[in-house]
Amino acid sequence: MKIVLGVGGGIAAYKAAELSRALMERDFEVQVVMTHAAEEFIRPLTFAALTNRKVITDLFASRSGEEVLASSVEHIRVARENQMLVVAPATADLLARFAHGLANDFLSTLYLAFTGKVILAPAMNTEMWNHAATRANVETLVGRGNIVLPPAEGSLACGEVGAGRLPDPVWIADAVQSLAAARHDMDGETVLVTAGPTQEPIDPVRYLTNRSSGKMGYAIAAAAAERGARVVLVSGPVNLPEPFGVQVVRVRSAVEMRNAVMAKLPESTIIVKAAAVADYHVANPPKQKIKKTPARLSLELDPTPDILAEVGRNKGDRLLIGFAAETTALVEEARRKMASKNADMVVANLVNQEGTGFESDENEVTLVMRTGEAVQVPRASKKIVAGRIFDQALKLRLALHALHDA
Repeated sequence: MKIVLGVGGGIAAYKAAELSRALMERDFEVQVVMTHAAEEFIRPLTFAALTNRKVITDLFASRSGEEVLASSVEHIRVARENQMLVVAPATADLLARFAHGLANDFLSTLYLAFTGKVILAPAMNTEMWNHAATRANVETLVGRGNIVLPPAEGSLACGEVGAGRLPDPVWIADAVQSLAAARHDMDGETVLVTAGPTQEPIDPVRYLTNRSSGKMGYAIAAAAAERGARVVLVSGPVNLPEPFGVQVVRVRSAVEMRNAVMAKLPESTIIVKAAAVADYHVANPPKQKIKKTPARLSLELDPTPDILAEVGRNKGDRLLIGFAAETTALVEEARRKMASKNADMVVANLVNQEGTGFESDENEVTLVMRTGEAVQVPRASKKIVAGRIFDQALKLRLALHALHDA
């Protein structure tokens, strides 16, 4: 496979040399594109020697004759000839330019013309990584289908300690190899995914909800679509862009989600219940706003529909995957839930673990399966975790069919 390695202007640019070697050891053809800022940290000659290719650094390599015409469309040629764009380090400046569609050098112009898979490996100071502008840019890029690898934590060049280090180049190369090997192994499947929270009205202006952002469910929907499945995403209220190629059904309450799921169930082959559905709703909420008074207010709550259990009773030979957000006894609670809901797999994660789970871009889960296995998925972006879930789900279905036939 032919890939472009984009190198941004950060102190971690020197690690991109090791990354280029690791990619070539995995039989990738690597074309390096450097920003002018990257040249302040490492010379193009280093990459040329490692890849045996001329390094691209300028949008206009010449100022005269036919070479000007050739160089002016070179970014289009490079975009068409390569199947993947890997940017490491992806600096805060590059993330901002990519997110806002700015094209003032070869790399950012190439990004706009590139139609293949894009993998971004950010590296920067911790405060820059945590800044609201950077987080918003990352959200935008992920929403457009870019894969953002989480930066590592540790000592930074500035002397601070925290998130912002470029991950180990060998780890990045392994991630690239895994993502490049993604196949359309879900052609013919119809995957029904639920995501986000539900909102249960207290009165016309207030509601009960939870901290779910919907990011895991949306990543699952996107991963299934990329692998060739037809995907229906039943989404509670979230602030996320719709995944490309996915049919989205928007709901608000648990009852609305239940009705949408049961309506789509007959056409589904795999159901992934990633939504954090409220367990209770207010019985008979008033039609007028409740006025604040000094007196204590009591609310009478009724259980919401147990969607996972209902699907479990009606799933037939469909594969049913549930989620368990726990604070303790992770595997034990997942097994209990799997048995009580008739699920085939439960994706369990600790919600009290900092940096993963609700509202985070990353997750760390244990996949508990009906066959008795419990597979650990280490901390990674939710996009990568979603892929691992389907890897195991397809293996699980084969195993379950074999047990049934036996």
